[in-house]
Amino acid sequence: MGKYDALREEACAANLEIAKLQLAILTWGNASAFDKAAGVFAIKPSGLDYSELSPESMVVVDLEGKVVEGGLRPSSDTKTHLVLYRSFEGIRGVCHSHSAHAVAWAQARRSIPCLGTTHADQTAGDIPCTAMISAEALAKDYELGTGELIVETFKGKKPLEVPMVIVAGHGPFTWGKTAMDAVHYAAALEEVARMAILTYQVTPAASPLPEHVMRKHYERKHGASAYYGQPK
Repeated sequence: MGKYDALREEACAANLEIAKLQLAILTWGNASAFDKAAGVFAIKPSGLDYSELSPESMVVVDLEGKVVEGGLRPSSDTKTHLVLYRSFEGIRGVCHSHSAHAVAWAQARRSIPCLGTTHADQTAGDIPCTAMISAEALAKDYELGTGELIVETFKGKKPLEVPMVIVAGHGPFTWGKTAMDAVHYAAALEEVARMAILTYQVTPAASPLPEHVMRKHYERKHGASAYYGQPK
């Protein structure tokens, strides 16, 4: 038994959920689970097919990027995950997927406007798209720079109210209070991205949802007086 068995199991389950929900194909995408008290996170190994994943194959990394448990090379996106864990208080899971409709928005370099209540149920406002990473940041450390770009985009925003971002030219990153939450936000983001594309196909001049309707839908599910779902 290893010191971080539970964390590795959580990360493995989240990564298998990426495949189950068809958020990535081949070896694309990754998810991680964070233990704040220990200052480490478990993440998918680089380049492994989802069918090959097991809790034992997960790699445990500290917030300096050093492998502390596991025999495989961690995901190439590891440094992006660690920047988010360092910067966004309260998150315990991160997911990077390659779902087609969300990536389409990334390639168009456009934020996803809140056009309807399905979107508002997930996040309070537009899903932001970052600027394109600079040549200097890319040359210095691409994955670290990607994380810093996301953090810069979220200045003045609450990451747990808007638990998702589109990285320009690249794709979506999502996060949550658990690794599985992060993956489920990735699934919600993909569906919202698809709906927005369909909406603009029907009506290219579609307007964002009025603020009062957006806030109502977000607050009834996530607010202090939320009444969606069952009492805990």
